[in-house]
Amino acid sequence: MAIEVRPATVFDDVKTMVGPKRPDANVCWCLSYRIPSKQNLALQREERGKFVKKLVAEDPPPGVLAYDGGEVVGWAAVHPRADTSFATNRRIPHVDDSEVWSVWCIRVRPGHRGNGISHHLLEGAVEMARKYHAPAIEGYPVDNKGSKVDLTMAYVGTRKLFEKAGFTKVAETTSVLNGFPRVLMRLDLR
Repeated sequence: MAIEVRPATVFDDVKTMVGPKRPDANVCWCLSYRIPSKQNLALQREERGKFVKKLVAEDPPPGVLAYDGGEVVGWAAVHPRADTSFATNRRIPHVDDSEVWSVWCIRVRPGHRGNGISHHLLEGAVEMARKYHAPAIEGYPVDNKGSKVDLTMAYVGTRKLFEKAGFTKVAETTSVLNGFPRVLMRLDLR
């Protein structure tokens, strides 16, 4: 398996990873941290996909995709923190005023999990932030201390995943997901 990670510029591949099975379903589309809460709640059904299609056409795109051959197998949302709800999140602190990027969602398609794809996705997110001259990149994973994390909540990643990618814990948060505290992990890109 040769995993390749590329910027998320192909809408159909983004849709495969974060879109609904039915176009009229009201699913996340990985927008809950990307846009303000009020806007996120106002976007309904097909409008959510249309909004993501616009994001995919922007520079920078809304994330990265992992491919195994020609098949899309993973997604990571990564963008400047200032363009996300983390810019005003009260539960996840700002370490400083640096124009950092955030990576907040890592998804691997069923049937492809357990093959290290999340590691490739996190590396790809780091490379994208570096390409756009980000001074640092942050993630907000759970500190599960090796305990199993429910798959529906595993999208934020684990502290161990981020540590393996060279990130270090720089702050506690008051955010809790699936019963586990989230920590602020950062990687300096300078």
